[in-house]
Amino acid sequence: MHELLTNFVNGAWTPSASGRTIDNINPADTRQVLGQVTRSTPDDTRAAIDAAKAAQHAWKSTPAPKRGAILFEATRLMTERKESIAKALTLEEGKTLPEARGEVQKSINLIEFIAGEARRLNGTTNPSEMPKTFAYTVRSPLGVAGLVTPWNFPVCIPAWKIAPALVAGNTVVFKPATTTPWTADLVTRVFADAGLPDGVINLVHGSGREVGQVIVEHPDIPALSFTGSNEVGCRLYQDGAARLKKVQCEMGGKNPLIVLGDADVELAAVATAQGAFGSTGQRCTATSRAIVVEDVADAFVARVVELANKLKVGNGIHDGVDMGPSVDEGQMNTVLKYHAIAKEEGAKLMCGGTRLTDGDLAHGYFTAPTVYDHVAGDSRLAQEEIFGPVLSVIRVKDWAEAIEVANSVEYGLTSSVFTKDVARAMEYVDEIETGMLHVNSPTVGGEAHLPFGGMKATGVGQREMGQTAIDFFTEWKTVYIDYTGTKRDSKLY
Repeated sequence: MHELLTNFVNGAWTPSASGRTIDNINPADTRQVLGQVTRSTPDDTRAAIDAAKAAQHAWKSTPAPKRGAILFEATRLMTERKESIAKALTLEEGKTLPEARGEVQKSINLIEFIAGEARRLNGTTNPSEMPKTFAYTVRSPLGVAGLVTPWNFPVCIPAWKIAPALVAGNTVVFKPATTTPWTADLVTRVFADAGLPDGVINLVHGSGREVGQVIVEHPDIPALSFTGSNEVGCRLYQDGAARLKKVQCEMGGKNPLIVLGDADVELAAVATAQGAFGSTGQRCTATSRAIVVEDVADAFVARVVELANKLKVGNGIHDGVDMGPSVDEGQMNTVLKYHAIAKEEGAKLMCGGTRLTDGDLAHGYFTAPTVYDHVAGDSRLAQEEIFGPVLSVIRVKDWAEAIEVANSVEYGLTSSVFTKDVARAMEYVDEIETGMLHVNSPTVGGEAHLPFGGMKATGVGQREMGQTAIDFFTEWKTVYIDYTGTKRDSKLY
């Protein structure tokens, strides 16, 4: 449990001047108040931006390897604190403790990798058209980076934004989701305790209206990195672009897993269950659609339903629990709304489809792992992001229809195909419209040293994670050094 969570501004933990607080509730047991969090005002946000701006010149002047050394220390501290951070994550967001431990470990991997990039902030040297001219490029930080993060991966996503922003020489104003303030506090403490100078990282708790919008509109923030819904992301992108800010938005997904007639059905079914119900389906990479060739559809659906029915749903802090709650009442109600939509659209309910209220489950935001069969590819159930433990099975006659259905949604984050045909797998790589793709493995997952991001309405801006993470947080400077010492012949220009 925690007491009052406050902002972190210019190296000091300070409550909002408003004096307002909101309760932090355990979504698995709403009787449990984890603590309170300060509710910030626009003035609190502007104070954080001012602190970040004041600290930025000295931070960018710090040699990059020294910036990286601080991140390596953050890696060590997060490793030491792994279990306490994981428990807070489970209590606050609802995922199971093993899932929370996995998220913290991935965060450690991400920070460690990006720390190494401090010695690889490389430019290029290039031959010039002009004699006795040295031409080269260098990376330059943007200034103050505004980072707005979601609740579903409240350790990992802040880590993969904060680390590259800092390594590149930017300072940070970090606004986490209002439902996961405790994990944001713990992540910020890891970076602060690693030795960052005052003002380099700043945390402001509060709503999108009172904190987020100030970050978007403030003239001293030239870079905005956002992960969240398409509705909010599109508005942020428009507002940022109108102010000539550099903007990066990672948004929705409606990820397909294709099962062809020659697939290992058992392997495909297990991967589907993992992708659809892991983290309660609250992942942008979750398996939302299974697109299955009719020849193997009956066997595939039967096995996925069997796996879904075996899952133990409950409070993720307890041993043996496979799936936790939705993060809050609003998200649970969204899931329940789509169960009603599925009924209206005539999808065949194979299991689940309800809120779970037996015993202690009645005090949390629990819904059952759900499988719908015979879902139409153009239905709302198949087209719209649900962000819950709901799988739609779409039956198709062949490969051509499968790839057409897979690409029929507005999103393009991740996908998977199950087949033993190498030629078909390679054709899938060529034809699928997703930024990440898997062959014979789940749609979920991404490694720290590889780019993360999608196509189409899933996102705009440069990729996150891997070596590409630095690209968004830097600009290029092209340098010409003339060492002739004489006037140039004008015909050379």
